[in-house]
Amino acid sequence: AQLAREIDAALPIELSREEQIRLVREYCSSQFVSRGMCVDFAIHDTDSGNPHCHIMLTMRPLDERGAWAAKSKKEYDLDENGERIRLPSGRYKTHKVDLTGWNDKGNALLWRKAWADISNACLERAGTPERIDHRSNAERGIDELPTVHMGVAACQMEKKGIATEKGELNRNIQKTNRLIREIRAQIGKLKEWIGELFKARETAPEQPPQSPGLANLLIKYMSVQREKSRKYSQYWQRQHTADELKTVAKAVSYLSEHGISTLAELDAALSSVSDQADAIRAGMKTAEKRMKELQKLIEYGKNYTEYKPIHDELKKLKNGWTNKRDKYEEAHRAELTLWNAASRYLHANLPKGTKPPLPISEWEKEYATLSGQRTAEYTKLKETRAEVAELQKIRRCVDIALRADQPELTRAKRHEQER
Repeated sequence: AQLAREIDAALPIELSREEQIRLVREYCSSQFVSRGMCVDFAIHDTDSGNPHCHIMLTMRPLDERGAWAAKSKKEYDLDENGERIRLPSGRYKTHKVDLTGWNDKGNALLWRKAWADISNACLERAGTPERIDHRSNAERGIDELPTVHMGVAACQMEKKGIATEKGELNRNIQKTNRLIREIRAQIGKLKEWIGELFKARETAPEQPPQSPGLANLLIKYMSVQREKSRKYSQYWQRQHTADELKTVAKAVSYLSEHGISTLAELDAALSSVSDQADAIRAGMKTAEKRMKELQKLIEYGKNYTEYKPIHDELKKLKNGWTNKRDKYEEAHRAELTLWNAASRYLHANLPKGTKPPLPISEWEKEYATLSGQRTAEYTKLKETRAEVAELQKIRRCVDIALRADQPELTRAKRHEQER
């Protein structure tokens, strides 16, 4: 039987200890005590930057006399004639009816939202700008790879400087997210720049309707740079010209390789690069999700295999006057706890009928394969970033050339008006 329910919550470090206690009391009172539950909570803080609370809740309500009441009741299933349905065993078919509503899975989201709302109200009263959000990245519209939960053991090892699989996975996920954000931001700026250029041309009817040729603009850029360098020494002019020639040559080479000759084609190329980055990200997302699943399967699988002999030995023992079973269970409580947790997880996540030995080595091989694929995909993302960086250099050259053209265009327009 389940005798209690536990909820863990991280406490905002921006609040004082008194404010943290008020936060937990307000939360427990409004969400649990008001619905008839008894609450016991404890606050843990080892000055390691992770203050948190453990909230324990009763599973049964209390009646008017203060005695424990039932949390559910059994009702008989009836057929179309209103008669009880007899099973082959001779018993009648029944179903369980929850009398409290406390076990509804939808409560998890409601309680998480309430924690965020009450925490944010406390943060606002404390005059601090930080806020928390109970929603997932997907629900918030954040298209990033989520990190994995580290757990106490992995966190302690990482603090001691010992790298863990979970820590390494999270570092790679964070590195990938930073790279994706950078690529998206740069592509967004380039698309915005091209959009502004097209908009400016639409408002200037004297301009030719076709998209400007990038080759002509790059030539214009070179002439502008040569003109600027005339006021410096000849040595500096030669060095500057050589550097600019390399820049333009690289830009021309890139444009030629990708078949880009106009701003419209550059815009299309940016969309292609963006789609390419999205496709890589989607593949990495799928791989990271599977790697998280494999990490859990490997961890619980090893615990199940290692501690199964202890569990089997416990099953052989019978309680007697010597309480031999109780003593054995107490001596191996930690191992049995790990085995029970592994058994529950594996039964819930493996296909029915899966029997030992568990395919741990196959899971490890799959994890290693996915890790290699992730490295290759990250390399592709870096190449995409390099493409975007090259496009940024082309934008700089084109910008300078277009700005140089503007005075000439203004003089031409004034001359046209005088005629």
